[in-house]
Amino acid sequence: MRNDHSALGVATTLRPVSPVTCIRPHAAARAARFFSQKFPGKVLYAVKANPSPELIQVLWENGVNHFDVASIAEVRRVRAMLPDATLCYMHPVKPAEAIAEAYHEHGVRTFSLDCLEELEKIMEATGHATDLTLCVRLRVSSGHSKLSLASKFGVSAEEAPALLLATRQVADSLGVCFHVGSQSMSPQAYADALAIAKTAIVQAGVTVDVVDVGGGFPSIYPGMVPPPLEAYFETIKAQFEELPISYSAELWCEPGRALSAEYSSVVVRVEKRSGDVLFINDGSYGSLFDAAHVNWRFPVRLLRETPSQTKTAEFSFYGPTCDDMDFMKGPFELPADVRPGDYIEIGMLGAYGAALRTDFNGFRSDKTQEVLDAPMFTAYGSDAEDEAQLALNFAKTAE
Repeated sequence: MRNDHSALGVATTLRPVSPVTCIRPHAAARAARFFSQKFPGKVLYAVKANPSPELIQVLWENGVNHFDVASIAEVRRVRAMLPDATLCYMHPVKPAEAIAEAYHEHGVRTFSLDCLEELEKIMEATGHATDLTLCVRLRVSSGHSKLSLASKFGVSAEEAPALLLATRQVADSLGVCFHVGSQSMSPQAYADALAIAKTAIVQAGVTVDVVDVGGGFPSIYPGMVPPPLEAYFETIKAQFEELPISYSAELWCEPGRALSAEYSSVVVRVEKRSGDVLFINDGSYGSLFDAAHVNWRFPVRLLRETPSQTKTAEFSFYGPTCDDMDFMKGPFELPADVRPGDYIEIGMLGAYGAALRTDFNGFRSDKTQEVLDAPMFTAYGSDAEDEAQLALNFAKTAE
């Protein structure tokens, strides 16, 4: 492995002035193969998590050929790249113009909804098409998840039967869908949500062709170590088989974080130290929105050719902008002798890190370096030797 093909090599060889995003295609490829081979149904990548064309291409090449798109911009992006991909427009509230373009120009046939008004909008915008898969989004609990998605979308349990019945009358295929929240820490979240779906289906008395369990599949972060992903798949499969649905009904999922989190990290430089606060050159208006605004603790490590021998200490970060809100509380554990000029890798930023980056205050870096070392954490079980071989095999294949 070449030295500059690791995060340490990026820091010590390139000595970058601006943040550098380290991408790991081999890690995304492994995640895609894991889901496509082990999840007992179709896998839709939730593009909002990371819309990078390079990442989307890697997922496509490793078995993920369905995509959850949530805006017309995402529809256009994926369709331009992948003419043969299946696109599912799963945002429950869409402009009529976006629905019409998605259907008539980009071949989108799957749409979600959570109210009668949206159903009527979809039908009018598509010219009352007869080839639609329409998924009714149910409101379910986010009680097992680190980030709630329970308040904005979803039809209530009381109103779901009527909406299911109305949708059944115009849909070629009827689906139910939900989202248990981001970073679900227990498979029970899916069991509980599928129980709500079962009640709604029974009360509506309809035939359901698609059950979409949404996203929420977790990655690993400091203080957040979930059960193995296989446990989630087993729970979902068992509950799916108990549903009163058609014999040929399909099971779908929409992972975003789980497919993209390990794909990238960012290498930043320490510009100043003030006690236990480090001023770094990326922050809440860059890759670290979640670290600032939802106090997400990402893994960190000091990048020095000669590793520090001092004990660790807890630090907070300030980003580079002039805004006091550009603050990441942490705590982030690093060697106590960290100093200005040092480089730090902040890991597991493939999900939402690049997607939420802005140009605020003129601080933005699009510098990217492909690396072959391991992501800082993995939910996919490889040891260091397996990881190195995986990266090298991926690099040879890419050549």
